[in-house]
Amino acid sequence: MTTGTIPDASHLRTALDLAAAGVPPLPLRAGKVPFGNCRACADGACGGRPNMKIPGPCQCPTPCHAWAAATLDPHVLTSPAWAAAWRQAAAVAYHPGGAGLTVVDLDNPAAVAWARATLPATRTVPTTRGQHWIYRGVTQSANEVRPGVDLKSLMSYARWRGRGTGTMTDLPAAVRELAATKPRTVSPAQAAATAPGGGGQCPHRTPAYLERGIAMAEQRITDAQSAVHTTVYRTFLAVLAAHGRCGCLTDAHITRLFTAAQAKGETPRHCNDAWTNARTRLGL
Repeated sequence: MTTGTIPDASHLRTALDLAAAGVPPLPLRAGKVPFGNCRACADGACGGRPNMKIPGPCQCPTPCHAWAAATLDPHVLTSPAWAAAWRQAAAVAYHPGGAGLTVVDLDNPAAVAWARATLPATRTVPTTRGQHWIYRGVTQSANEVRPGVDLKSLMSYARWRGRGTGTMTDLPAAVRELAATKPRTVSPAQAAATAPGGGGQCPHRTPAYLERGIAMAEQRITDAQSAVHTTVYRTFLAVLAAHGRCGCLTDAHITRLFTAAQAKGETPRHCNDAWTNARTRLGL
């Protein structure tokens, strides 16, 4: 494999080293976000994978479906189909759950202090604002299990920041309990069930108007280069403002929006929170 066409070949070398060590990597764009779904999957045509219901690795030829793109296969990582992604890559991430690991992402000094007082010592990796504590063992991933603390394991990805220091230890029960006690997230189907219905004749008159609006919303999320959380929330807000009172939004429409957001790295919980906050903002 010749890497001369890749401006920063170190990203690919790092990915190959990780894969050889049994840690499935994937490329990240600027802003620590994964690459968007390929065209064949943009509208959910490939079934369950855009909804993250089927564990990876993804079978698409290009990096697709966020964490599910992570792979141990060096032939995939060095394939011509992945070359464009490596040319654009700003960093390398990995799927902790795929390597049998859990990353406790401590986002600020207060969170680090909490971990030092509460959790057993393990391998630590410095980050921009805090630390990653890495344990052997997997659990469900969850954000904000406490202030400044996220769990990245199954169906999630973490940015690779080096091997760190210290001896890796087994995942403690305290971390599993944090994941288990997180509030249950709401699926797109449940979100659709709570979407307001206005009754009466839909003012949009034609399904094409709604379809165009949903397609534009998907594209806006997919095209986001930064501030993904904010973009998702504002997009959900715009969709609900236009279509939330007449009852024309369906499970399929909401699933498409959630799928687009998750392809950018948003978790189901973030999607649900953004949807709920948008409804509250509009008084729905």
